[in-house]
Order: sequence, then structure tokens, then C-alpha cells
Amino acid sequence: MALFGRKKKQPAEAAGPTGEVTLEDGSTYPVNQIVDCIGDSCPRPQLMTKKALSNAASGDVIEVRIDNPTSMEAIPPMMPELGSTHLGTVKDDRYWRVIVRRQ
Repeated sequence: MALFGRKKKQPAEAAGPTGEVTLEDGSTYPVNQIVDCIGDSCPRPQLMTKKALSNAASGDVIEVRIDNPTSMEAIPPMMPELGSTHLGTVKDDRYWRVIVRRQ
């Protein structure tokens, strides 16, 4: 059936940060948006990340939650062409948290 037809419930966008993340180097960033791609296969996480970055303001930090190893490896190299920076990836219990910032 339609690979892209499924739509997840997204939490309402908050006006301010939705939380914060601490990377392995000890730096802490406020997270402006969380993109939940848990259970999604390629290329949906990449497309959702691209869409979130296109709607983000300069300096916004986005956390992309992924449990697909291929997508986790594919997102950081995409950042320069999207005008963004990969800040780091944090392994959680069941998924990765890929942290990116819009330039």
C-alpha cells in the first residue's frame, strides 16, 4: 500500500523549546521541534527531516527520533545541502536522537 500515505499524529507545535538535549561532549541545546520517525523506513525519516528543516527558523534545533539504522546514518550527510548542521547523535534505549540545527 502507500508507503507515504500513513500519517502519524504529531504533537502541536509549541512556541518555545520542547525540551533540551545534552550531547556526548557535554554541550546542551534547547530542542525546538521533535520529529518522530520511530517505526518508519527509508526514505520517510529523511523526507520528514527535510520538511521540518524547511519550516524551521534560523538557529532552531530539531531532534529526529529514528530506530532505522540506515536512516540514522543517512541524515547527517544531508545537512550541508539543506543549510543545516548535524550537532550530534545520541543513542537512547530503543532509538537514536539525531540533533540538527538550521543555519
